[in-house]
Amino acid sequence: MDAISRAIYWLGDPARGVNQGALDFLRGLNHGLNQRWPTGIYIAEDSTNYLKITAPTRYDGIGFDYKWDMGWMHDTLDYFATPFGERPAQYGKLLFSMHYFYNELYLLALSHDEVVHGKKTIIDKLWGTYEEKCSQLRTLYFYMFTHPGKKLNFMGNELAHFREWDEKKQLDWNLLGYPFHDSFQKFFAELARLYASEPALYVGEYDQRCFEWVACESSDEGVYAWLRRGRGQCLLCVMNTQDKPHKQFPLYLTVPAAAGELLNTEAPQWGGSFEGPGALHTVDGGVFGRDYTLFADLPAMGSRLFRLTLEAPHPGAAKASAANAAKKARAAKARAARAAKKAAGTAKK
Repeated sequence: MDAISRAIYWLGDPARGVNQGALDFLRGLNHGLNQRWPTGIYIAEDSTNYLKITAPTRYDGIGFDYKWDMGWMHDTLDYFATPFGERPAQYGKLLFSMHYFYNELYLLALSHDEVVHGKKTIIDKLWGTYEEKCSQLRTLYFYMFTHPGKKLNFMGNELAHFREWDEKKQLDWNLLGYPFHDSFQKFFAELARLYASEPALYVGEYDQRCFEWVACESSDEGVYAWLRRGRGQCLLCVMNTQDKPHKQFPLYLTVPAAAGELLNTEAPQWGGSFEGPGALHTVDGGVFGRDYTLFADLPAMGSRLFRLTLEAPHPGAAKASAANAAKKARAAKARAARAAKKAAGTAKK
C-alpha cells in the first residue's frame, strides 16, 4: 500500500480513530501541491466527520478544495427510492444536508461508485413505474443543481442510462433514439445552462445568508421550497416529491414579489404535460411572520424554478397575516373541541 493510500485508509477508518501521522501527511501533501500547482483542484472523498478537511493548511486545515458530500448522496438516493406512501416519514432526509452544509466546502457527487457493482444506475434506483422514474429523475437533478454546492456527475447520467457502467463498452448512445432519453439529455443541458447563467445558483453558495427554507414542514404533501440568493438576484426553488399534484400550494414569503418561471420539469418539451402560468404574484397575508403568500400549482413529481422580483410593500399585509393567524387559531380550537367531545362520548360507551 503506497503512502497516499495508507493515509486515506487510516483517515477513513472509524474503527482505527484519527491517525495524526496520516493527517500530517495529507496536510503536507496538499500544501506542497498547492504551492507547485496552485490552479489544481484537490477534492477529498471522505466519509468521516473530521472537521477542517477543506480549510487551508495555514489555518491548520487539511488543505483540500472540496469534500464529497457523501451524506447528501446517500440521503437523496434513499429518499427517491422510497415508495410514495412511506415518504412522509422520510421527509427529513432531504433537509438534513443543510444542517451541516456550511461545516466544509461540499461538492455534490453522483459518481461512478453509484452506477456499478449491482447498485443500479441513478434512474433505475428511483421508485415507481418507468414514467414515474422519468419524472422523478428530472426532479432529482433539479434538486441537485439548485442545492448549494459544486456538482459532479458521472458519464451516462445525462442520458438516463439504465445499464450499469462497464469500462469495456461505450455509452448506450442509441438511447437518444427514444423520446424520454432524448428529451432528458436536453433537459440536463438546460439545467447546466441555467446553473452557469444564474448567479444566485453559485455566487455565495457557501454563505449561509444566501440560502433560506420557504417550505420545510410539508411532509404529507412532499413539498420542499427554498430561496437562493446571489449578486442581487433571488430564485425560488419548489419541488414536489409526491405522485399527486397540488393546486395553489401556498408559499410564504417575507416580501411582496412577482415570480417569473425559469424552469418547469414537467413542461411538454421535457416529456411532461404541465403548463402553468409563467408569471405569479404574491397576495397579502401569510403565516409564521411572513406577510405574503405566493400560490403555485405544482405538478406530481415535478419542480418549478422562479426568479423573484421585489414589489412595493403593501400596508395591509401584516393585518391580513394577523387575520389569517386568528382564523387558524379558531379552527384549531374548534378541532380540539370536537376531538375532546368525541373522546368523551367514546369513554361513556
